[in-house]
Amino acid sequence: MQRELFTIGKIVAPHGVRGDVRVVPLSDFPERFQALKKVYFDDGLMLDVEGVKFHKQFVLLKFRGYDSMNDAEKLRNRLIKVPREDLVKLPEGHYFHFDIIGLEVYTTAGEFLGKVTDILVTGSNDVYVAEKDGAKPVLIPALKKVVKTIDLAAGRMTVELLEEWE
Repeated sequence: MQRELFTIGKIVAPHGVRGDVRVVPLSDFPERFQALKKVYFDDGLMLDVEGVKFHKQFVLLKFRGYDSMNDAEKLRNRLIKVPREDLVKLPEGHYFHFDIIGLEVYTTAGEFLGKVTDILVTGSNDVYVAEKDGAKPVLIPALKKVVKTIDLAAGRMTVELLEEWE
């Protein structure tokens, strides 16, 4: 069984001559790198993390067995991934975007509005885009007064749209 892996960073270049790599964090929680013990790559490669430092907007990682610039160069442009259990724990009622996309959206009255196909990040609150065949997309503000329930196990979101949004 293959594990589901989630991208948290991209290796962009070697850093120095001792095998460190420069990583652009692709996570809202760059401090998460300090707790990393292992990372994974799409081809099945797993590496042990020996060291973590921060330099400007980058995270510098040192992997066991990668001790030269030439070793580090082999990792350039690779995406760093972790399994779900290594993701940052979110507070209750908060979800990762990849968990929301694909949920079926129903009104509190039971009307199917479509599946979440996109999330618009507006600054004040996210907006979920629900689409179904042949219908105009429905924009759903990610607000507690609108989104009543999210059930990831059932793949379902229940919303109560205010009349001015319909």
